[in-house]
Amino acid sequence: MFAWRLAGCALLGARKTLRALTLWRLKKPSRRPLPAYTEAVTEFHIVGGLHPDLPFQYFLDLVSGLKERFPLVHMKAFTMVEVAYLAKRAKLTIRETLEKMKEAGVDSLPGGGAEIFADRVRHIICDHKIDGDQWLDTARLAHQIGLKSNATMLYGHIENDEDRVDHLLKLRALQDETGGFQTFIPLAFHPANTPLQHLFTTTGMTDIKQIAVSRLVLDNFAHIKSYWQMMTPKIAQISLRFGADDIDGTVVEEKIYHDAGATTLKVCGGTTWCA
Repeated sequence: MFAWRLAGCALLGARKTLRALTLWRLKKPSRRPLPAYTEAVTEFHIVGGLHPDLPFQYFLDLVSGLKERFPLVHMKAFTMVEVAYLAKRAKLTIRETLEKMKEAGVDSLPGGGAEIFADRVRHIICDHKIDGDQWLDTARLAHQIGLKSNATMLYGHIENDEDRVDHLLKLRALQDETGGFQTFIPLAFHPANTPLQHLFTTTGMTDIKQIAVSRLVLDNFAHIKSYWQMMTPKIAQISLRFGADDIDGTVVEEKIYHDAGATTLKVCGGTTWCA
């Protein structure tokens, strides 16, 4: 897979990347050049945070414009948190919002915004987002209308082992019900440039253990991803012997983790790699 990502996430210190959506005007989306695009790209992964001004129609136009120009590229766009937020802004139900997204060209949904489902933790790290039950309900509705999704868990901050297990069991239960999750992606918290920057980063051993436990618990998930841009390529390679079967593809542009201090390499454009 060769992916191009446009992303913004306040929790991970990427608040400034929300400007990327605002700066991309959509008057003639099918004619505008796309930064860093090559014919090798097979997927657009689009998340944009909770923008306070842009209307729902803006995001529909974004998707339909990209789909018009790149009909063969898979469109993975908008987390459960964004879906619920846009539904509220547009005064639509979650189902209506998802149906309009699907009609515009969304093929599947990413798994971001799940963080940790435990209310105790969620009130501290992401109280501006929907709660865990709402995230699961939104995913359920997406699966019911035929939109597959991924699922994530953000670990290595203020949660404990019980919170992690609770998160995994809730995902497992919903997967038993809908079968709509494609991949589970455990994401290690990167504290740099966040309000929790006093915390230590996770160790490689912690990351590998989390992959292994995820594979054992989520036996109804087809895939467990070890995201190499977050874990580093070496840890991602090792994790393939501990339950992971996917390390993501060639990512053309990634902002969230690099704004939060990640030092893994990334593609700057063409065949140029940079830190």
